[in-house]
Amino acid sequence: MSTQEEKKMTDEELNAAAEETVKTTETPENTESAEQPAEQEEPLSELDQLKLQLAEAETKNAELQDKYLRQAAEFDNYRKRTIKEKAELIKSAAEKLMVAELPVLDDMDRALENMEKGMDADACIEGFKLIVHKFQNILTQNGLEKIETDNQEFDTDYHEAIALIPAPSEELKGKILDCVQPGYKLGDKVIRHAKVAVGQ
Repeated sequence: MSTQEEKKMTDEELNAAAEETVKTTETPENTESAEQPAEQEEPLSELDQLKLQLAEAETKNAELQDKYLRQAAEFDNYRKRTIKEKAELIKSAAEKLMVAELPVLDDMDRALENMEKGMDADACIEGFKLIVHKFQNILTQNGLEKIETDNQEFDTDYHEAIALIPAPSEELKGKILDCVQPGYKLGDKVIRHAKVAVGQ
């Protein structure tokens, strides 16, 4: 083999060795970038994305429905409880008033017995006045209050005008001149307006 052929082979070997070196000395970044597309997950198709969103929406809807049903049940229980408490309160208040009125009923029974026995009229009148006074005290203690009408200005919140009559003087115009039926308040609530005649 000639020296020129030996040199040619050496050049070929050097070129092959250089190519091997280039291949083995590729940077890891280049290698990773080459491998990365293979490792990445394929993006979800539009159908898969919609299925995922639907599943999330159904889960959220189930949670909200459960929460709604619990709150509805709690409100229903609260409503039933308050209705029951209100009914018991009304019953208790009525019972209290009835118990307070029983002595008046006893007095009326005794008054009737005495009238049947022929008690004189003056004594009957006095006894009846005492019973009425006792009954009014019981009602007042339970919050009943008579609406004032004597020399009062006409007020539609408390009075109902059933007649207009000529006022005897200028200062009595617009004032109550006569009370036909008394009115009453229970606490701050008007339970019956006073029926009055008003001066004009």
